Amino acid sequence: MKLSLKKRLRQVPYRKKVVAFSLAFVIAGVSLLFSFHMSRLLQHKEMNEMALWSFAMERIGESAHNDPIVYQVIHNQKIPYILTDESGRIEKSHLIPEKALAHPDIRMKTIMRLARQNQPIEINTPRNGKFILFYGNSQLLNWLIFFPYAQLAVVAVFALFTFITFRTGKQDEQNRVWIGLAKETAHQLGTPISSLMGWIEYLRSQPIDQSAVDEMSNDLARLVKVADRFGKIGSETTLTDSNLNEVVGSCVHYFKTRIPRKVTLTYNGLAMAPITARLNGALFEWVVENLLKNALDALQGFGNIEVRLSEDGDNAYVDVCDTGKGIAKSNWKSIFEPGYTTKTRGWGLGLSLSKRIIEEYHKGKISVVESELGKGTTIRIAIHKSDT
Repeated sequence: MKLSLKKRLRQVPYRKKVVAFSLAFVIAGVSLLFSFHMSRLLQHKEMNEMALWSFAMERIGESAHNDPIVYQVIHNQKIPYILTDESGRIEKSHLIPEKALAHPDIRMKTIMRLARQNQPIEINTPRNGKFILFYGNSQLLNWLIFFPYAQLAVVAVFALFTFITFRTGKQDEQNRVWIGLAKETAHQLGTPISSLMGWIEYLRSQPIDQSAVDEMSNDLARLVKVADRFGKIGSETTLTDSNLNEVVGSCVHYFKTRIPRKVTLTYNGLAMAPITARLNGALFEWVVENLLKNALDALQGFGNIEVRLSEDGDNAYVDVCDTGKGIAKSNWKSIFEPGYTTKTRGWGLGLSLSKRIIEEYHKGKISVVESELGKGTTIRIAIHKSDT
């Protein structure tokens, strides 16, 4: 069933991620709410203290500012304020820089800032008329207001770091498993390959149609290449200057004698000037073969496959075009993910391995450049040409 393997592979890690991130956001949310609650309590406390001083001034006059008890209430809490008369002249201030009070524009901006932080209080004194009290938040309150956002940022960074670590660890683990499996596969193939070589040599000495033996020998040579490719996975990849026309051409030639009769396979590379690129021939052939196999599967026994070689200033391109069933645009990137498959059989790893071989080993790019449902698909390999 489509995507079933992919879903099975990701189900458990996905649940762990959901649980981890949910827990992180719950902790962050509770901490955020608690800090907001504490900041609101402190803000109400400071508002009540300023209201108390205003009430004292209204009751006993402006001298309330010098009352020892009121002084302790106001000054020990480190609440910045500016007290003005009705005309805007500053009567008193606290924790406001002298520079801000001396310059008219800065003074007005400071008063407006205090007014935005807290509603100004009108004070009607019995002797000196009306005053207006502009006050802001204490430094402690400002810290407490911004503390939840700092907490949230720390939790977000921690969650991101955890996610990256978890993802990297899982990828490393999966890579080790696949590398071990590939090397073990190459090792296990060695015995039957050796046996088949012996049987082919025996058949060559028998009075039978040798053309069939030659084809069997070609298939065996291909099997040796496959085993060699598996053995190279996880090892240091050696790139050499290679004739791209011939590397791609050998794949096309091998498939031409093994495709259905109603499928046409064409290639333009052998009729054009050689293009040299740094390749690992065995691995690059693997990619081309994967693309040809996918194209054959898409045709379902009838249609055309065209392999086109082209170049521009610095890059060489290999396009594999088919007239098959096509790929929905929403899946153009998904087809290169491990486990993605539309076939009832298969693990959906061919294009994923192809992407890794091209992008990680050859520093190139593989992508769907054109596809339309019911009309066909073009997948392109782009690699750098050798310096001339």
